[in-house]
Amino acid sequence: MSRKILFVEDEADLTLIVADTLRSQGYDVVTACDGADGLAKFISTGADIVVADVMMPKMDGFSLAREIRKLSPTVPLLFLTAKSTIDDVEEGFESGANDYLKKPFELRELIVRIKALLRRFDSDRSNDICFKIGNYCFNISTQTLSFDSNEVQLSHFEAKILEHLATNIGKTVDASQLMIAVWQRDEPSNRNSLHGYIHKLRRALRHDPAISIINQRGFGYMLTVRSLR
Repeated sequence: MSRKILFVEDEADLTLIVADTLRSQGYDVVTACDGADGLAKFISTGADIVVADVMMPKMDGFSLAREIRKLSPTVPLLFLTAKSTIDDVEEGFESGANDYLKKPFELRELIVRIKALLRRFDSDRSNDICFKIGNYCFNISTQTLSFDSNEVQLSHFEAKILEHLATNIGKTVDASQLMIAVWQRDEPSNRNSLHGYIHKLRRALRHDPAISIINQRGFGYMLTVRSLR
């Protein structure tokens, strides 16, 4: 069965070219001309992957991604955009994107990225990776934290940071190492963002008093789970 791609783009000529190319590769392509139309199509027909422009009328790509994430936490989502500052990239991932492709782009690269995201999604579905952190279960694939019967959906950056801390539980993870792993760069602005995400993770893990994320000043952060007696 062919995989369904929802392609959301307000440039009609680009939509025609991309849709024809993807169909020639064997994909089932559904198109939408703006964010609101894209959301309606996703609700009515679903998709195996969503490819969406960022700058669109009625509803921009970031808003569309946030609405889609409420309906499906795991469907792969690829942004097409001419906006490429670190703030734009961060907002895109925070809204739920899995990947970014800067305009103008080569169709071959778009196809490669779509295939890679679909492979990753298939792998995650068949082999969920979970960490036991105190009384929490952290599912890397779905980016969720479960505690008793409650489940919290983490953002892309929160999940990335927690993954590195959980992999090195009881060890200090260098702040620069975290920033390079998450943002591919170590910059002063990212240090402030990292501190903010650590604060959010502490709140998400607050229901288990045995869990701490310790700030090793000048070095980095350490996730610990102590024994309570």
